[in-house]
Amino acid sequence: MAAEQLLVSGVVQMVGYRAWTLRTARSLGVTGFVRNLADGRVEIFVEGDARAIDELATACRRGPTHAHVDGVTRAPRPARGSSTFALLDDAAAPD
Repeated sequence: MAAEQLLVSGVVQMVGYRAWTLRTARSLGVTGFVRNLADGRVEIFVEGDARAIDELATACRRGPTHAHVDGVTRAPRPARGSSTFALLDDAAAPD
């Protein structure tokens, strides 16, 4: 099982990005979470099959219709054993 943190920058808050990520991640069968950060980015922690994580990262570069993604940074992380993909409350800084 692979795990990564994705940090998405651009116009990605108040455009349905988290809800879109939740649907996309669940359709790919990965687990983890998505949340807004105080600096305007969206943080995604994802774990599962490496190909599914790659698909999610690629999709995140487009995002939902009203988003304008400037970049997606990826960093490997230790797996946490998440059982679902969840939408979390906002956070001041990424984990």
